[in-house]
Amino acid sequence: MANEEECRAALDRIALRLAEVDGDKLAEHVVERTVSCRVPDLGLAFRTRLHAGGLDPFEPADDPKSAQVRLTVSSDDLVALAADTLSPAKAWASGRLKIEASIFDLLRLRKVL
Repeated sequence: MANEEECRAALDRIALRLAEVDGDKLAEHVVERTVSCRVPDLGLAFRTRLHAGGLDPFEPADDPKSAQVRLTVSSDDLVALAADTLSPAKAWASGRLKIEASIFDLLRLRKVL
């Protein structure tokens, strides 16, 4: 099981990767949304804001269910996603990554990732 520091580093790597996406492509497909990432095996939750400029820094979240896009993933899978050893599609299809969002948000995110 990964620890809190490794999870924070993984989230930072994911934010950096999103920052590398072409700005025009990002602006075309991203609408401003609040995003939470819950890591149940550590009892942690983080929150950020997704916008045309990328992701704001992740902050600890008291109420991850209030975000418009909610992710739930184990600590080890979060680290694997950030390291590109686990694809988001495969993680989602196998139930290792749970995503709660509107269908429109899911379609937009798919185009960016």
